[in-house]
Amino acid sequence: MSGQAYDPGTGGAKMDFKDAMSYGDYLHLQSVLSAQFPQSNAHDELLFIIQHQTSELWMNLILHELGAAREALKTNNLPTMFKMLARVSRIFEQLNNQWDVLRTMTPADYTTFRDNLGPSSGFQSYQYRMIEYVLGNRNPNMLKPHAHVEKVHDMLREELARPSFYDEVIRFLFRSIDGHEDNVPAPQLDSPHASVPEVQARWKIVYDDIDTHWSLYELAEKLVDLEDYFRRWRFNHVTTVERVIGFKRGTGGTAGVTYLRKMLDVELFPELWHLRGEL
Repeated sequence: MSGQAYDPGTGGAKMDFKDAMSYGDYLHLQSVLSAQFPQSNAHDELLFIIQHQTSELWMNLILHELGAAREALKTNNLPTMFKMLARVSRIFEQLNNQWDVLRTMTPADYTTFRDNLGPSSGFQSYQYRMIEYVLGNRNPNMLKPHAHVEKVHDMLREELARPSFYDEVIRFLFRSIDGHEDNVPAPQLDSPHASVPEVQARWKIVYDDIDTHWSLYELAEKLVDLEDYFRRWRFNHVTTVERVIGFKRGTGGTAGVTYLRKMLDVELFPELWHLRGEL
């Protein structure tokens, strides 16, 4: 065996990046890896920060995919939209797995730095709020925590003023079943999407004759899949918070576990879930 270290450059690998873009340059790793600023000397605070920063990065991608999916739907480009919805579901699965890492932090670990968080809380994540707004869970009261950042506040307000992704799905559903959009219910712009009997009736037509309406059926099941993963993410959030802080109030002033449990009752695509009982 030769004692000489292997040099990848002899096999053609580029080794000099003085005048070329490297991996770290492309990803701006110096900026990313220096963006963690613990407010204490507690060992577990870095875990807490990275958990939330990586979640925000994944949510950024979710919004990128959902925005493109909504535009693809408007042009009837279903294959592209299906791919994007499947990707969003997998991202939520990834977010779910992250809770397993955070749950290695015990209540004793968290108390060593919790007071340093002040009133900051994941409750204030504007990207999470935007995801809810895009999908159809629209509560205008949730604009208030973002009033201090004009750009973010305006962006959320603009989303509330346009049809949600699910509103666009409903429009496509009626156009496909009725052959026109004359009977499409008005978009629910500034309130959580409530179940509409006329919408559920159209979905029932789809499920009663899957072969005829296969594309709509596939769309419906991809939406159910997405919401399934989204609900698991919320549930894992609740159990993680209860495991770490019990029933204390959240740092942002919410009722903590009690508030999070209430959010578990929210349905993004209610007609697709209520329909199950009719089939």
